[in-house]
Amino acid sequence: MASEPLAGTRMTKVTDRKTKVDWAQFLQNIAEHYQAAQKITLVMDNLNTHRPGALYEAFPPDKAKALWDRFEFVYTPKHGSWLNVVEIELNVNQPMS
Repeated sequence: MASEPLAGTRMTKVTDRKTKVDWAQFLQNIAEHYQAAQKITLVMDNLNTHRPGALYEAFPPDKAKALWDRFEFVYTPKHGSWLNVVEIELNVNQPMS
């Protein structure tokens, strides 16, 4: 799930598993959604699939590098309460975008 709280929007993608390729494809979806943005800040957890190598498994090297460069990654603390924020976001009764 990707959320833009100030705009009141979110993007979701459900997959069978949490693979590196799934994550890479979701990043591509986010980048396509925000085509006009020069840099996209993404706050996320430290899951082992959330690494640059995931993009290189999913895309050719030039595309993987270009996609990686579009993002600024901010990782949450390993023992933080970020899951509470995600659970609240999932329970908001807003139309999906």
